[in-house]
Amino acid sequence: MGKSSKKQTVKFVLDCTAPVEDKVLDVASFEKYLHDRIKVDGKTGALASNNVVISREKNKLTVASPADLGFSKRQLKYLAKRYLKKQQLRDYLRVVASNKNTYELRYFSISGGDDEEAEE
Repeated sequence: MGKSSKKQTVKFVLDCTAPVEDKVLDVASFEKYLHDRIKVDGKTGALASNNVVISREKNKLTVASPADLGFSKRQLKYLAKRYLKKQQLRDYLRVVASNKNTYELRYFSISGGDDEEAEE
């Protein structure tokens, strides 16, 4: 019975390592933002009653939910982007899927046009 309960849990990870190390992003406030705004069945604040758990390990946030709940990874990306916009970091950071169940906050890689001008 223990095996079947493990299979029914879906975990999504938000990796905030780069911005946190540069002291640009506060993981605790991001976790609270997600906790307040994640919707389950169209209602916010229904996380505990539906067994959705948000946990934090250093620079990573993990959202675990029952598989039959149908929690979408896309909603996490949407909320992450809204949080970045609210913190005025949306111009510098982007939310990228690094694998099937993981989103990563990365800096935009801006290559200046200096190389092209030097060649001419």
